[in-house]
Amino acid sequence: MDQIPSSEPIQESSFSQGSRPGVAGWFDVWKRALTQPNEQTFIDITEDPNASTKTAYIWVFIAGTVSGIAQAFLQGIYTATGTTPTIPGLEEYMPASTGGDLTAGLITILVSICLSPVAGGLSVLFFALWTALIQWIAKLFGGTGNYDKLLYAFAAISAPFTMIASIITLFNAIPFVGACFGIVSFGLSIYVLVLQVFAVKGVNRLGTGQAVGALLIPMAGMFIICCCVVFGTAMVLGPVIGSSFGQFAP
Repeated sequence: MDQIPSSEPIQESSFSQGSRPGVAGWFDVWKRALTQPNEQTFIDITEDPNASTKTAYIWVFIAGTVSGIAQAFLQGIYTATGTTPTIPGLEEYMPASTGGDLTAGLITILVSICLSPVAGGLSVLFFALWTALIQWIAKLFGGTGNYDKLLYAFAAISAPFTMIASIITLFNAIPFVGACFGIVSFGLSIYVLVLQVFAVKGVNRLGTGQAVGALLIPMAGMFIICCCVVFGTAMVLGPVIGSSFGQFAP
């Protein structure tokens, strides 16, 4: 396919001149990736000599582990207070609360924290596969980048936002307040997609339409697969569930 160059001029990277190594440098990269939404930003940070896949994997692992710890505290709060999040309209099908249990809540938190590195490892695995798929499609559109650079750019976006989302998740335990923060999380998710479009554009020197396509095609594919799985499961288990409920009918 013919490559459609961006209308903005591409400049050489100047980020490496002011970058700092180590953890301090991480925050510099994250800050620039989150607060300067344009393709030149991602050209700069991926051309930096300190950019590496190892660093990107570390970021994703830490973010996934932090997310696991946040989920541990959230589940511990639910267990300790005897509350269970419900889906509107399906309250009668949700398990009834059995009352607060502080000891069970603490055990839930401790066990989940111990397992949080597993969540971090799985985050790295799925993040790597997802990035590879997007880069492959970007190549089909004529992209000139590579997997390592796109991985680093995506990690600079995903890691800090995952940590922010993990903190916001804790507010879900507060009635009504959690719904407000849910709206905030949705807005942040849209912003992440916008940043990822700029990342694909910058790394692969693509036009906006091609970058959007590289992101949306895998998402559409995953949505179709999930729908097929749900539909197939419903077809297989529907008669079984129907007969089970029929036994309790008056």
